[in-house]
Amino acid sequence: MRRRLYYAVPDLASARRVMDDLLLARIEERHIHCLAKRGTPMEGLHECNVLQKTDLVHAAQTGLVLGALLGCVAGWLVVLFVLTDSKWQIVTVLGGALIGALLGAWVSSMVGSSVPNSRLKHFQPLMDEGKILLMVDVPEHSVESIRTLVGRQHPEVLDRGIDPRVPVFP
Repeated sequence: MRRRLYYAVPDLASARRVMDDLLLARIEERHIHCLAKRGTPMEGLHECNVLQKTDLVHAAQTGLVLGALLGCVAGWLVVLFVLTDSKWQIVTVLGGALIGALLGAWVSSMVGSSVPNSRLKHFQPLMDEGKILLMVDVPEHSVESIRTLVGRQHPEVLDRGIDPRVPVFP
């Protein structure tokens, strides 16, 4: 199980130094993510991908559930008012739920891909100031050692806490 650590780094050079120290501490580059306001140079840093920048995953999950519910209701209405053969009632309701879930996940993920990540909303003022948000996914047993390492070697970096949930894509 992994935990996500958040740090606010003042500039690009400092972010590179922190990333180098994390790599020396055997944190793989794929577990280090950087995010800043649009137009900030990010050379030498592992930038966040679309799944971390946007609300795509959350929106797809929500759309899946709501689409399945609406599809189930639509299937039930078809059974209630259209179908006369009792053999197809369960298949119609389940098929409606499946089609609704797929359509709901697809449509809502398209919307979610254009919306900033809601879990990172409270970091936006820091990024607007020009700081770089550094997200590090570490094994649970390494959390304290990594926090100590970053705090001791980089006093300019602000510790912004730990995400209590496991990252979606570790």
